Amino acid sequence: MSESEERNTRILGGRIEGAEGVLMIRILSGELKGSEAILLGDEPFIVGSAFEATLRLPDPSVSRKHIELTNLGGIVHAKDLNSTNGCFYEGTRFSELDLSPGATFKVGETELQIVAPERLDPIPPSEATAFGNLYGKSRKMREVFAILERAARTDATVLVSGETGTGKEMAAEAIHRNSRRKDEPFIVVDCASIPVNLIESELFGHVKGAYTNAISDRIGAFEAANGGTIFLDEIGEMPAALQPRLLRALETRTVKKVGSNDFTPVDVRVIAATNRELETEVAEGRFRSDLYFRLAVVRVNLPPLRDRREDIPLLARTFLMELPRRRKSDGELDITPETVATLSSHNWPGNVRELRNVIHQAASLSSEGLSVALQLRRDAGDFSNDTKEIAVGLSAAQGFGGYFDLPYKDARRSMLEAFELAYARHAVEQAGGNVSKAAEKAEIHRNVLHRILARDKDGHGSTQESDDGSDEE
Repeated sequence: MSESEERNTRILGGRIEGAEGVLMIRILSGELKGSEAILLGDEPFIVGSAFEATLRLPDPSVSRKHIELTNLGGIVHAKDLNSTNGCFYEGTRFSELDLSPGATFKVGETELQIVAPERLDPIPPSEATAFGNLYGKSRKMREVFAILERAARTDATVLVSGETGTGKEMAAEAIHRNSRRKDEPFIVVDCASIPVNLIESELFGHVKGAYTNAISDRIGAFEAANGGTIFLDEIGEMPAALQPRLLRALETRTVKKVGSNDFTPVDVRVIAATNRELETEVAEGRFRSDLYFRLAVVRVNLPPLRDRREDIPLLARTFLMELPRRRKSDGELDITPETVATLSSHNWPGNVRELRNVIHQAASLSSEGLSVALQLRRDAGDFSNDTKEIAVGLSAAQGFGGYFDLPYKDARRSMLEAFELAYARHAVEQAGGNVSKAAEKAEIHRNVLHRILARDKDGHGSTQESDDGSDEE
């Protein structure tokens, strides 16, 4: 799909959640006909032909800064910025005017319309109960699947939002695996874990001598993803100083290495994710509005697990299927009505990720079966409060079960990995999802914490421990 075709892709999914008073600017004529931009809060929104305009129009009759629009809570105040060819409403030129949703006006030769998000057509729920490694039969999840299915068939930029643990990276990878780019690279950039002074190099690369220790040329994530998809995780953590560079890369599909004067074209599909309310970040000046609507061509919000409890039995059984089969003497891996009741009574602040860890840990550490292990955890209090003690607590109460069948070294490593993952998850939850703060409190390097949490995403203890069982930094 070309850049102009991508711009013409409508935002999917009906209402824009969590953004009261949001309006849209719909382009009715010209090269970008059919495109829509988000008009938030009371922040001025500049329409013009200049690169720095909030909404950039490729119309030679539009001035660099043609008109300023301000959302006053459902009414848009429009102010002509001394444009050459003027602004018109119902054939009459105006300098300032208040416009209601549905109103059509003209800047240069381009017609624009104020649209309320409620007027966007909703997408019917999908018939599927899974998309990639995301599972759910609830209406909320099937609505999500419907958006993801449509997004995968395009090259449109996608913004995935949701609380920590809802599966944002899984959604991004599923879009990629179901797209025409599935055989090309899928490159992940965690914007929260990269030092501020290295993010630009990580994204765009650098040339030899660009800075200290730059001993050779290095390509960035955008070039590494050429032909495929780049996933910008935790985009809300992107430093303000770098946001214009990212916006230019998205607009022009070219990148410039740090220390170079040359631009390199790239063919990438961009998917971004955040657990922040980016609309609030924009309204409070911490995130550029033009970058926001450039990322939110397709917007999808993953619901928290507490809002789709009917999916818990399906998810629990799915997570059990991921585990190796055990002997009957070690206890049956079962999902009884009591187990479902135990799981459904919890609010799951860590969402699907927490549920998955609880199922894996309880099943692995109990010799009496899953139901007994989960009941013990419930009796001990809120799941999240004893997460970091799961390895010790359940082992003491139930025995080490199937670990006795493993060679000592393997059993020791498996137990240590279970504890490390539980500890890392607890630390991040206590820090409100901020990995850097969690690492500081735990007195370890955040890269170590990220490496441990990476097991949580792929379901496997993929890191290698040193002989003394400690991670190498």
